[in-house]
Amino acid sequence: MPALAADRAPERVRTVVANADPLAVDPSATAAPDANPTPSPAPDPATNPAPAPTDAPVPTPTPVPTPTPVPTPTPVPTPTPTPWPKPAWPTTVTTLGTSVKFYGLGYGHGVGMSQYGARGRAQAGQTAEQILAAYFKGAVLSTTSPTRDVRVLVLAGYAAPSSAPLVLHGRGGTWGLSTTTAVFPAGASLLAWRTTRTVDGVATTTWQARVTDAAGSVLYSAVVSGKPVLRPLEPASYLQVDSRTSGYDTYRGALTLVLGASTVNVVNTVALDQYLRGVVPAEMPVSWPKEALRAQVIAARSYAFKELNPTTGTYDMFDDTRSQIYRGIGAERPATDALIAAEPGAVIRSGGTVIKAFFFSTGGGATENNEYVFVTKGGKPGTKVAYLRGIADRNAFGVPYDAAAPYYHWTSSTLTRAQLSAMFAKDGRTSVGSLTKLDLRRRGVSGRLYQVVLYGSAGSKTVSADTFRAVYNTYRPSGKLMLRSNGFDTHPIPLP
Repeated sequence: MPALAADRAPERVRTVVANADPLAVDPSATAAPDANPTPSPAPDPATNPAPAPTDAPVPTPTPVPTPTPVPTPTPVPTPTPTPWPKPAWPTTVTTLGTSVKFYGLGYGHGVGMSQYGARGRAQAGQTAEQILAAYFKGAVLSTTSPTRDVRVLVLAGYAAPSSAPLVLHGRGGTWGLSTTTAVFPAGASLLAWRTTRTVDGVATTTWQARVTDAAGSVLYSAVVSGKPVLRPLEPASYLQVDSRTSGYDTYRGALTLVLGASTVNVVNTVALDQYLRGVVPAEMPVSWPKEALRAQVIAARSYAFKELNPTTGTYDMFDDTRSQIYRGIGAERPATDALIAAEPGAVIRSGGTVIKAFFFSTGGGATENNEYVFVTKGGKPGTKVAYLRGIADRNAFGVPYDAAAPYYHWTSSTLTRAQLSAMFAKDGRTSVGSLTKLDLRRRGVSGRLYQVVLYGSAGSKTVSADTFRAVYNTYRPSGKLMLRSNGFDTHPIPLP
């Protein structure tokens, strides 16, 4: 989950963070002292002989003062690494006052690679291999085919009535449609729409497709069904889904129209490493250090590989944070294109199997065990995954690698207890009447909550921390700040 990631549900991972780098690093270079300085010349020896001795009395020599001893410099001790200071989380049920404010750490689900943590590690000199080894226990580099197909849902549930048909274009070169042998020129468009007839109470949907050139001349028209496919026919050709509301609507590879009884889905089938070209710059700013971007490439490729399921369904992944953000050609950047091409098919494996390399925006100084995030019903811990172990994401001096992240720590807005009660009453899973207490004690290794118990005038409810946060974020009053992770409390969290 990836993801700089926004909240998961409807998201994935994570994550994050596809904005411009808010904190540029510009370390000053300090000139090193000369390692081999030129020695000063030694004085020449005396050239005149000593005078001959005389009978004159020898004067008493002037005593030479004893030199003041120079103190031995006090050695500078090597700094001792600071232990990981864990916040003092609640040990009893929290009684709520008349107003409530939450204090939190991190942004996103907390499993796998922290993207801001990867940036901090790269700035500290770590390689992508070291970064991935830190976040994915026991994982090793490997490769897979960079050309295997990835199926991404890029438009879902489009109604496409005759008054607002689905519109697609071929761009850059010629293209074709699986329902005909015709070759269409660049600039030609395809319109698809449905008509529904009801006979004796039975509704029947028919789909019509029409291709016109740039001048509006009809090149092809037919009734279609099933899953017609648009394919580019030249290396320069690409396809556009005009009916998307996003400006990111151009794609490499093929587009499949999955025609249904009332709507159509559009699925982009594209080679794995071409898919990554539209993912990595959307998930991590290209201005970030090279080794952080390399780690993102390998993690995103591994995550995508693990999601592939070519024998079932009509698509493998979403194009948003429910999987990982994919923006097609419009997101591609030369810097990340070069990194992807330099290590084709690079993935990470554990036990011989490609891992599901989750990622997210900000850990808040620690990542979490998977079983405390991906929980079962009611917030009970899930099944442990050996390579998804939480870590204290700090350097040897106790400084979090992601301390510069915008949401390393955060606060919610202050709400009255009556407002909270009304918010949680809107969902049957959290409705307890007038809210009086919260049990915020069940936490994972990073301090993130995995379960919350709500107490109120109508009883109590036990839910996962994700459910608690989702209900809060959905029903919070307009303009009020969200809960950005499950690492929160009702009291300020001490920061290192």
